[in-house]
Amino acid sequence: MYQYKGLEDTIAAIATPAGQGGIGIVRISGKEAIAMADAVLRLQGAKTLVECKTHTVHHGWAVNAKSGEMIDEVLVTLMRAPKSYTAEDVVEINCHGGMTVLRAVLQAVLNAGARLASPGEFTKRAFLHGRLDLTQAEAVMDVIHAKTENFLRQSQHQLKGELSTQLKSIREELIKLYVMVEALINFPEDGIDAQSRQQILNRISVQEKSVAKLLGSSQSGRILKEGIRIVLCGKPNVGKSSLLNALLKEQRAIVTDIAGTTRDVLEESAQMKGIPISLVDTAGILEPRDLIEQEAVSRSHLYIKSADLVLLVLDHSHPLEEQDRLLMEQIKAARALVVVNKMDLHGKLDISVPKKIFGTEHVIKVSALKAQSIQDLEAKIVESILKDKNFDTHGILISNIRHIKALDEAQKNLQDACRLMNENTSLEFISEELKAAVNQLDAITGRNIDEDLLDRIFSEFCIGK
Repeated sequence: MYQYKGLEDTIAAIATPAGQGGIGIVRISGKEAIAMADAVLRLQGAKTLVECKTHTVHHGWAVNAKSGEMIDEVLVTLMRAPKSYTAEDVVEINCHGGMTVLRAVLQAVLNAGARLASPGEFTKRAFLHGRLDLTQAEAVMDVIHAKTENFLRQSQHQLKGELSTQLKSIREELIKLYVMVEALINFPEDGIDAQSRQQILNRISVQEKSVAKLLGSSQSGRILKEGIRIVLCGKPNVGKSSLLNALLKEQRAIVTDIAGTTRDVLEESAQMKGIPISLVDTAGILEPRDLIEQEAVSRSHLYIKSADLVLLVLDHSHPLEEQDRLLMEQIKAARALVVVNKMDLHGKLDISVPKKIFGTEHVIKVSALKAQSIQDLEAKIVESILKDKNFDTHGILISNIRHIKALDEAQKNLQDACRLMNENTSLEFISEELKAAVNQLDAITGRNIDEDLLDRIFSEFCIGK
């Protein structure tokens, strides 16, 4: 498919995360992987990997080939081509999980002739050898970075090739239509009557609806993948940090009775009903006393402007102040909920004011300190997030921005083809639109994609994957 200049090299990298752990893995892939592994391994029983059967595990020691000094006791997994992750010969050396020992084993393999793998190069080889298409390769990173079980499940569906299968079905029908239209163009004596033209139009329309259905899932897909940013704002000492901790269900923000304890933006991750949430606790300082607080206030305003949802926190135990009114004015045009906190204390707040500005349904009463009505707040948050959104976690969801753009272009091509058919335009123009739609689908799966873009996609992967 592609003339990848480094494909003949044998590559190696540490395949497990940096840091200490029980096990760490050095992965080797390529034509010389087994020979290079044998150069740094001393297997129990004096055997070599060359003699071993595929998909077997062996006990031994990794050694410095020059000095013969032992580096670590290891378990070695052998997977011969094509039944491996990369479809090449692959050896994985399972070491103890310290970075010093892993680097020493990796260096020994590099000294034996392997090249350090580039980011994502193992998965790139799996793609180039045809073991995965590009949607499956991209799903590998989605599985690694999944923030919720819902998105992990979606990523696994894509990794298994379910999106590829659906795209293949659409592509095959479009190819049949393209061949039919081309035949009519090249053999005009056969002609095309109104009935045949209508049949072609109907078939194109069916595929346009299939593409539209995939695109329709992108809202849910993007929410599951990227999550929602929720910003907490309010004057000092209204309990924003306590509310953050209550929503996180752990103590992450410092809580004191001293106003202005939060002097910077604090951002933490959580889940609500399977949706990844980024909770941002902003500094409750409206009149900064120094440059640090001035920067904190500036950041708070930026976060509020970029938020998917704003939680304005008011103090039930104090009457509304000018600062509260200024904040309500500032965020009234945003998607916002008003959280009346400290409901466990005697009330002095006139709740009718925020209800009049934001609507009764957007005002929720809680006690963050006592964890009262927090579940009601979570339900209201999810309802606000999903308002006007067709959210569904079932079936195939499109979450990759590259896929969304290509499907959008393919849909435009098919809509144009339908329009041109209705206008009785020459079939040559219909043929071009069908061809363009197929090319967009091929760009998603990797049948037709720019090599520079391919390099950029895999450069986002971690080294060792």
